[in-house]
Amino acid sequence: MDAEDIFRKISVGAKFNKQKFLVDAQRCNLLKNKPTLGPLLGKREKSPSPVADEVTVKESENEDQLTILGSIRVSEDGSISKKKKKKTSSSEKEAQMNQEKINRFRNQQKISVNGKDVPKPIETFEELVETYNISEDLLQNIKNAGYEYPTPIQMQAIPRRQILACAPTGSGKTAAFLIPIIHHLKGPRKLGFRAVIVSPTRELAKQTHRECLRLAEGQGLRVHIISKISQAIKKFGSNSSQKFDILITTPNRLVYLLKQDPPAISLKNVEWLIVDESDKLFEAGVKGFRDQLAVIYTSCENPSICRAMYSATHTPVVASWCRKNMHRLVGVTIGVRNTAADVVEQQLLFVGNEAGKLVAFRDIVKKGLTPPVLIFVQTKERAKELFNELIYDGINVDVIHADRTQLQRDNVVKSFRIGKIWILICTELMGRGIDFKGVNLVINYDFPPSAISYIHRIGRTGRAGRPGKAITFFTEDDSVNLRSIAQVMRDSGCEVPDYMLRMKKASKEVRKQLEKKAPKRDRISTVPLHELERQKKLLKRLKLKKKQEKGQSKDENNVLESKARKGSEKNTKDLPKQKSKKNKNKTNKLLSKKASKKLTMKKKTKNKILRNP
Repeated sequence: MDAEDIFRKISVGAKFNKQKFLVDAQRCNLLKNKPTLGPLLGKREKSPSPVADEVTVKESENEDQLTILGSIRVSEDGSISKKKKKKTSSSEKEAQMNQEKINRFRNQQKISVNGKDVPKPIETFEELVETYNISEDLLQNIKNAGYEYPTPIQMQAIPRRQILACAPTGSGKTAAFLIPIIHHLKGPRKLGFRAVIVSPTRELAKQTHRECLRLAEGQGLRVHIISKISQAIKKFGSNSSQKFDILITTPNRLVYLLKQDPPAISLKNVEWLIVDESDKLFEAGVKGFRDQLAVIYTSCENPSICRAMYSATHTPVVASWCRKNMHRLVGVTIGVRNTAADVVEQQLLFVGNEAGKLVAFRDIVKKGLTPPVLIFVQTKERAKELFNELIYDGINVDVIHADRTQLQRDNVVKSFRIGKIWILICTELMGRGIDFKGVNLVINYDFPPSAISYIHRIGRTGRAGRPGKAITFFTEDDSVNLRSIAQVMRDSGCEVPDYMLRMKKASKEVRKQLEKKAPKRDRISTVPLHELERQKKLLKRLKLKKKQEKGQSKDENNVLESKARKGSEKNTKDLPKQKSKKNKNKTNKLLSKKASKKLTMKKKTKNKILRNP
């Protein structure tokens, strides 16, 4: 078989469209010259128009040229010709150059933005005076608060826009939304609340309140926080003088005031609505605040309101809601979403089982640790158990959880800030937004229920660029979420074993169950099980004895009282009334002394049993 035969077999059924590829057909002489009938019939051929001549000339010129990369043409001679580009004006060139500078600066600061007409980021706080005309007093307050240079989130978020911001823990998000609020409100007015900041916990709300007072000093703005509802109803009700501007609160307390009849607070003139830790507030269910947030959102009726959502972690639920409900939304993300700060040294430590956690912690203490230290556990019961174990180790340790009163929690936080407490045991309550300056170590005693929880927990250290360390204990039962947390660690630049990243992903149902319900764990205790059972039995016996003794003491008291009455009746016949009263008092005193002696003896025996079981 020749090459021609092979080509024929390959090209069977292929046709050459001579009309479509007329130029190529003419070059290859594939067209047959048909005889014209015009001269034979005596008809004159019409001369083509000059416009048609020009078109054919241009087409013939273009036919002999080959285009390369759009603007470059190569003729048959081999000469190269380029198309002339349109001349751009000097103003367009300047705009392009400025945009390139802005994009380069954003890339350096790891700022990514989404939206239309996004304002350029500021590089120094002094630019706020030039571009946004903020007052010199506010600029001085910013410097007095310790802010020398703006952080990346402050660079992009300070201009007034509806914003969805995601920035790492300790990156200055609080100042990023407080500065534009204080600048925009300018001064006090008798219009009621014009800015509302919603936080998930009372501790975080108090921290925001302190920061707002520092930045608003000398501005005349009235900043309030709802501490007691009874006082709030009197302060903010319809009969109040409306001498307030900024409200910082938790969602439950604000919703309670809004649902009063008539409402105990008005949000009609609110110009700013800030949702701090938005991913937590958007959670549904018992632990979430989505229903309360909906009530607050509908109560803010001002059409020109500016809303902003801030958090260290990004969730698709918040993002989709913001895109639907917020006009001209600007999305700002600092660094990689859902990652920890790169200044935190992270470590995963395998401890085998629950008993190994206490051994590992005491080993860390022996090697030496620099306080202050935060220890996270999953429930308040486990927090109490760990506190009872560590209190006898000679360490200044305390515990904070939801069962403690607000006064106790405030005192614990204050003493931890001062340095009286070295180690603070806490639950997820303290994992959101609270800024303890100088926390050197965070220990996840119980494995976090999700990657988001892990990011917020370890975010209590490494604040404002300071270095920190986070150690996470894990057992064989914690393998469900191990892969997701190892991924977070790798994204933030930490070394992680390869086998952790190769583990299977947990299903959505399993992850949701872990977030809702904490897994069952063994009791935190160094006392053996048989001794614990023995102590329980002893306590039961003591309780039974107490009940029996109470019954006996009541019977004895009744007998003694009856005897005393009979004796007093006999004596009253011979003695005056005043003496009978004195006798009664004496008998009562004797009875009370006997009862108190018995109680003290019982307490002593109980303490001896507990000390030496």
